[in-house]
Amino acid sequence: MHYAAVLGFGTVGSGVAEALQINTGRLTAKGEGITLKYIVDVRDFPDSPFAGLMTKDFAVVEADPEVDFVVETIGGIGIAFEFTKRALTAGKSVVTSNKELVATHGSELMALAKDKGVSYLFEASVGGGVPMLRTVANNLGSENIKEFFGILNGTTNYILTQMFKNGVAFADALKQAQAMGYSEANPTADIEGHDACRKVAILSSLISGKQIKPEWIATRGITGVALEDVVNAEKLGCTIKLLGRAVFGKDGSIRAYVAPHLIPGSILLSHVEDVMNGLFIRGESVGDVMLYGAGAGKLPTASAIVSDLYVLAKDKLDGEQFAWGDPEEGSCSDAGELESAWYVRMCPADGWKREQAGLELIAEAEESLAYRSAEMSQAAMEAAFAGQTVLSAFRIIK
Repeated sequence: MHYAAVLGFGTVGSGVAEALQINTGRLTAKGEGITLKYIVDVRDFPDSPFAGLMTKDFAVVEADPEVDFVVETIGGIGIAFEFTKRALTAGKSVVTSNKELVATHGSELMALAKDKGVSYLFEASVGGGVPMLRTVANNLGSENIKEFFGILNGTTNYILTQMFKNGVAFADALKQAQAMGYSEANPTADIEGHDACRKVAILSSLISGKQIKPEWIATRGITGVALEDVVNAEKLGCTIKLLGRAVFGKDGSIRAYVAPHLIPGSILLSHVEDVMNGLFIRGESVGDVMLYGAGAGKLPTASAIVSDLYVLAKDKLDGEQFAWGDPEEGSCSDAGELESAWYVRMCPADGWKREQAGLELIAEAEESLAYRSAEMSQAAMEAAFAGQTVLSAFRIIK
């Protein structure tokens, strides 16, 4: 029997407690029993069925030799970082869904885990219940991955789905997302792309073998997407999605970024709607692979955490497979150099040559003109529209 402690009893932490309770019979039958012994939180939960497991003192967990596994669901890079280091130092494996902590301090924490002979696992940090990281690390571990792009944030995908399916303006769709509990009261991390950026950093680090810092990744959110763009995208047979993308060059270069894209209907990812997530991977040998499922939510995320605990309980300490080296300055090249077709919407202007070479007029309205460009870099696109008032400019993925 293995004993676990959960740090933080919010949405995810309570979900882990419930998931362990749901799965305890199945895990025990497989000889991999995991019993929840402690829940650490500064708050009181007298009406919770887990009230008897509550403690406010992490030192109790730290000092208990029976506790093999610690689940960190506190979030952020403050006390969560301190408790994670203390747990690993005490010889306890740590499982987390904390994407910010993994993206910021992953190499340090994995090195500490290796030194102490334990593991630091974080399947739930990217894709919620979708097994993205273990698929990349294990199933595609020998594959030369050329690029990935994915819908990695459910909140923004819900907002864009409402704009496309129901014609809801961005501000109103955001309010709906908040009312449904899909977005925090402060939605900045979601709508400005920071959440997706951290997940791109984790995936890129896992694939490249060296930590890619979030601040190296060019990031743009969805606040600039207007209903006019939705209408124009549909004319091209496309949807608009916030994608996190990384392209790995044969020369070892990594070009990673987050931005809205137009996606043709022929690409399965264009049909991923509402709060669902999807990851599209292009490998040299395997070709195209797509992963799809619930990218967030209480029980889907808890399921990914419990799957990590199950791996540990079977003594498959695969922390070495969830591993990368220290960050190296200059690891990321300029993503703007990547060439693609562009969708550009601009204000009408006297004297503007509407049929420039490499530009196709796709929509003309009183207040805007919309174009599709030939494949070009970001700098070339900006040069083509120099001096004009550009309202929207999004890559078209292929």
